[in-house]
Amino acid sequence: MKIYIALLIALITSSSIAGDQGMNQVPGKRITIEILHDMFANIEKETNWDTSGNMLWGYFFTHSEPQKLEKAKKVLISKGYKFVDIYLSEKDEPSDPDMFWLHVEKIEIHSPESLDKKMMSYTSSLMSSGLIHTTVWTLGQRQTSK
Repeated sequence: MKIYIALLIALITSSSIAGDQGMNQVPGKRITIEILHDMFANIEKETNWDTSGNMLWGYFFTHSEPQKLEKAKKVLISKGYKFVDIYLSEKDEPSDPDMFWLHVEKIEIHSPESLDKKMMSYTSSLMSSGLIHTTVWTLGQRQTSK
């Protein structure tokens, strides 16, 4: 089975979250439900992907301390995510601080609403625990080999 990932990266959040807040009240949330609806419609229009079925969803979480991402990795694996990698991001300037990325994947079905709800729930929980700084996700199509 070959897996193809189209990097439709969307920065979901970039600031700390405290407590159990509603999805529309999460500080730093940049992707609204309207944007997600537009994104899903554009994918359906511009590709032959059926986003109502199983798709490969990649989730990326960042932190300056890889040990924190190791803890986040354990939480996500316990929720059925497949661990891909933890890696150090390239720097624009040598003096820039280190930033590490945790990459996990899961084959699942999402609507704009379910993706919004899931990312806000996981992001809020992991951020309030101090395990991540930001969240990014990708969408890919899962294809079988001929």
